[in-house]
Amino acid sequence: MSNFPHCKFFLFLTVLLFLSIAPGHAGKKREFRGAWIQCVNGQFEGMATQSMQQNLLHQLDELQKDGVNAIIFQVRPECDALYESKLEPWSRFLTGRQGQAPSPYWDPLQWMIDQCHKRGMELHAWINPFRAKTKGTVDLAPNHVALRHPERVIAYDGQLILNPALKENRDYVCDVVKDIVSRYDVDGLHIDDYFYPYPVAGQPFDDNRFYQNDTQGLSKGDWRRYNVNLLIKQMSATIHEVKPWVKFGVSPFGIYRNKAADATVGSNTRGLQNYDDLYADILLWVNNGWVDYCVPQLYWQIGHKTADYAELIQWWNRYAAARPLFIGEDVERTVKYADVQNPQTHQMAAKFKWHNELPHVEGTVLWYSRLVVDNLGSYGSLLRNYYWKKPALQPLMPFIDNKAPKKPRKLKVVQTNDGPVLFWTKPKGHGWKDEARQYVVYRFEEKEKTDFDDASNIVCITSNTFVKLPFKDGSHTFVYYVTALDRMANESKAAKRKAKL
Repeated sequence: MSNFPHCKFFLFLTVLLFLSIAPGHAGKKREFRGAWIQCVNGQFEGMATQSMQQNLLHQLDELQKDGVNAIIFQVRPECDALYESKLEPWSRFLTGRQGQAPSPYWDPLQWMIDQCHKRGMELHAWINPFRAKTKGTVDLAPNHVALRHPERVIAYDGQLILNPALKENRDYVCDVVKDIVSRYDVDGLHIDDYFYPYPVAGQPFDDNRFYQNDTQGLSKGDWRRYNVNLLIKQMSATIHEVKPWVKFGVSPFGIYRNKAADATVGSNTRGLQNYDDLYADILLWVNNGWVDYCVPQLYWQIGHKTADYAELIQWWNRYAAARPLFIGEDVERTVKYADVQNPQTHQMAAKFKWHNELPHVEGTVLWYSRLVVDNLGSYGSLLRNYYWKKPALQPLMPFIDNKAPKKPRKLKVVQTNDGPVLFWTKPKGHGWKDEARQYVVYRFEEKEKTDFDDASNIVCITSNTFVKLPFKDGSHTFVYYVTALDRMANESKAAKRKAKL
């Protein structure tokens, strides 16, 4: 089942622990529950269209059962595309050869949007802004930007990097972003942790001549950060000018700065730093509102000697609260390591306790989807049966839109051949801010006090205008309430209907 030391033992004891807990843990009513589906690990490379679709369908079906409500899907790993693009070539991570279209032909991004929306999940398109070639890529397609404009890339450690100092590169990345956002009904545009490349000892990034021609009186570190800042600000503006509702998210490396570098803001850690090594000033982007959500990759275990998870999740909660904060969780390391306080189990329970207790943590993104689907360390089962058993609405983003739609109309219970069904009519609404996109159905006992903040009362979140009701003997009365959600998950007032079931 796993090569991890003691993993089977952890699994056995963890299952026993959670079987002893009362079922139905509701969790938060609003929570981003995401999973990354990546392509750079080669899981789809050269896979036939039907096989890849079957693989993804299986993942989406299982993730839906586990309570996941958002998928972050990698569509541009090295200035290429897992979607139909006139700007960049098809990715080798899709077809095995860069520039070669899939056969039989399909568009993975459009297909994933359709499948996710059918399941009530958001789809965030994940791109890498500056990486033009990974180490493993040998042949580039003739229309690849690195071949068309070799003067705009810098070779580093077997990779090619679009030089962040060049305005034409920033414009080019934003053109790609504009193309995706304008042509596809994505819910988010997501970038990962690669800005300037991860440093390799003894290998300087050769941008001296660009710096000397454009210092602006800045140190080299500040100049590099300035270049990245320009891209982030421009990318944010590009996205929201095209579609204001598309969420712009970043998943940075888990350490902003160490205390040794910044005694005031730094965390009590001793690892690589976003600010000093990748030239990514994440807090500036969050505090200036250039990103709509932040997902620091806290892939370490609780008790890690140089990057303790407990230290870091508290640090991000303290300093990155100006925008919704979701935590990037490494499934593998979570189930590999024993709980510091309870060594007979792994660390999932301890980590989720931090999530639930810290006020600014509004979600989780799982690295990576396949491990959840494979139920490594019983991770998927615990989500499905305990942590994410009840559905969750997306976190609010009032800085984009805070006006709720009108409530659903004409609720009625209809007896069908398949049993009783609650129907309603979509409320009137004009424009993306007012239009109902989904509905939340709540159920209460006839004399029970209504509490719409308690997630345990949610029956489902659906894009349909009906829900099948569970009929028993017709002698028990329940009260159903239905609310409408717009694109930003603003929730309407509730419409009410009683039903004898």
